[in-house]
Amino acid sequence: MQRKRLLSILGLAAVLAAAPALAQTRDYPSERGSVQVTTLLTGLEHPWALAFLPDQQSLLVTERAGRLRLATLHGELSEPIGGVPAVYARGQGGLLDVALSPDFASDRWVYLSYAEAGDGQYAGTAVGRGRLSADNRRLEDFEVIFRQLPKLSSGLHFGSRLVFDRDGYLFIVLGENNQRPTAQDLDKLQGKVVRLHPDGRVPRDNPFVGRPGARPEIWSYGHRNQQGAALNPWTGQLWTHEHGPRGGDEINLPQAGKNYGWPLATHGVNYSFLPIPEARGQTLAGTEAPHYVWEKSPAISGMAFYDGARFPAWRGNLFIGALVGQALIRLELRGDRVVHEERLLEQLDERIRDVRQGPDGYLYVLTDAGDGQLLRLALQPQ
Repeated sequence: MQRKRLLSILGLAAVLAAAPALAQTRDYPSERGSVQVTTLLTGLEHPWALAFLPDQQSLLVTERAGRLRLATLHGELSEPIGGVPAVYARGQGGLLDVALSPDFASDRWVYLSYAEAGDGQYAGTAVGRGRLSADNRRLEDFEVIFRQLPKLSSGLHFGSRLVFDRDGYLFIVLGENNQRPTAQDLDKLQGKVVRLHPDGRVPRDNPFVGRPGARPEIWSYGHRNQQGAALNPWTGQLWTHEHGPRGGDEINLPQAGKNYGWPLATHGVNYSFLPIPEARGQTLAGTEAPHYVWEKSPAISGMAFYDGARFPAWRGNLFIGALVGQALIRLELRGDRVVHEERLLEQLDERIRDVRQGPDGYLYVLTDAGDGQLLRLALQPQ
C-alpha cells in the first residue's frame, strides 16, 4: 500500500513538473475599475506580434530574432515553426507582424512582415505568406508578395503592420527607413501605406495606378515609422499610427492618395532638439493634419479596437501600446473623435509592443524585452 501511494505521489509530481507553470495574476487600478493582469507566458525574446487561430485557444507569436511560435492560452509554447524566411535582425529589424488570411480556415495562409537584407548593406521591409501545415509545425510554400524598394534601412524604421479590410484587400503600413525625404517620394515605398490583393497583385483602383513616376502599390504617403494599424469594426475605416521624432506621435485615418505630411509637417523636433530640417510647421496646406497627436512621444506600437461584450466599460475604446511610455493607452471614442485618454499598466514597468482583442473578449498584450511576456487583461468594474 505504501509503495503504491509513493508511486502515486511520484507520478503526480512528474505531471506537475511537466505542466506549464501556474499563471500569475495581479491587479492594477484604472478609472473604470481594477485591471486584472494574468501572465500566460514568459521567456519570449522581444516578441513583436500575435494572431489568434480559429480554435480560439492558440495563437501565433513572432519574435524579432526570426522565430514564429505557436502558443496556447494554457501557457504552452512550441518550438520555432519551420519555413519562416531569413530576417535582417539588426537594430529595429527582424520578424515583425503576423496576420491570418480572412479565409484561413480553408486556405491556411499566414502572412508575415519582416526586415529583409538587400544585396548591399541596407535592408527593407518585406511581406510574404506560407500555408500553416496541418500539425502547425511549418509554413509551406512560402512566397514573398511584397518588397519595399529601394532598400534603404541600416536598421531603423521598418514599420510595420498588416491589416485586411472588409473587401479582402491587404494594407501594409511601412516606415521610411529613417530616410526622411523618401516619405514624400512617390517613386519609393518608404513611409507609405500600401494596398494589395492577398497574392500581392496591385488593385486597379489604387490612387497612383497609371501615374508616371509613382509606385502603383501606394495608398497614402508622408508617414514616418508606422507600428500600429487596425480596422475600425464599426466603420470599416483603416486606422494607423506612427512614431514621431522627439514629439509628434500621431494617429491617422489614411485616405486614398492623401499626403500625411512627414517630414514637411510635424509636431516633433529632432532628437538633438533642433528642428526637422524639412519641416515647415505643424500643419501644411496640401497635407492632412493628424487625427490625434501626442506632443510628447509615448513611442506607440500595436493597436486594437475593443468591440467585445465581456467588458462593456471598454466597448468602443481604442487600445495602443507604449514603448518608452511603458503603458497601455486607452482612448475613449465618440464616433471617430478621441474624447479621453487614460494610461494603464504604468506600474508594470514594461514596454508594450502589441495589443489584440482575443476571441474570448479579453485583451492580450506582448511586452518587448529579452524575457518578453504574453499577458491577458480583464476589467473588474468598480
